[in-house]
Amino acid sequence: MSRDDLPAYCFHQEFAPRPREQLSFDRHYLMYCIQGAINLEFCGRRWTLPPSYAAWIPAQTELDVFITHPMTCCSVLFRPDFIDDLPEGCVVFTMTSLARDMIYFSRRWGPDIGTFDSYAEHFFQALARTCTELARQPSDVWIPMGHSQGMKRALAYTQAHLHEDIALADVAAAARLSERTLVRRYAEEVGMSWRQSLRRLRMIRAVQLLSNEEEAIVQVALDSGYASLSAFNKAFREFSGYTPSEFRARRREGW
Repeated sequence: MSRDDLPAYCFHQEFAPRPREQLSFDRHYLMYCIQGAINLEFCGRRWTLPPSYAAWIPAQTELDVFITHPMTCCSVLFRPDFIDDLPEGCVVFTMTSLARDMIYFSRRWGPDIGTFDSYAEHFFQALARTCTELARQPSDVWIPMGHSQGMKRALAYTQAHLHEDIALADVAAAARLSERTLVRRYAEEVGMSWRQSLRRLRMIRAVQLLSNEEEAIVQVALDSGYASLSAFNKAFREFSGYTPSEFRARRREGW
């Protein structure tokens, strides 16, 4: 059986950093990183996918992909006629331990396996249904994007200095805009204020750091720009509905 005839298969590969490129696939793509993270842009939003998250990309969807650090991809591609009752459009969702284990297990069926028996068929259908159910609660950890060069400079500067006590004046100087113009650009291009954007970026950074079980929560707070653990806990609960400890336990136990 050729690769084109396989109803589903796993694509497992290490990638070095690579520049932005626009891609589309003739199969439904369950995109997941075992190690590192991949950056995606679609539907006017940017996403960074560490092992805490996966993305469902429908066949023929155009998206921009770029990799800033070495990463290992363990993704699954489904022939469109193999499964039904799928998520509508692109969806990013939180992974559970069950879904992660299933994707790891799928590595036994690579693109060159040659055969696809009833065991493989039932397994991949179960994996698709598991991820479809997870996708019913999409993640909200998208990163704001700007359209103008000034806005892009502002967002890049903010992301690079999340761990610092930055002010609007610092961002405006980096963007080469007046503070008044920058405030207007945030409202027009991002749909939120600079402070709301800063908080979102810090929370997304925290979510990424919390996926490393070895990093203490107090260090996650500091690296995310919070000098107070209590302030970090409060902000994270408002953003995710969980305290950092609860969020980490939720990932570990596959809630």
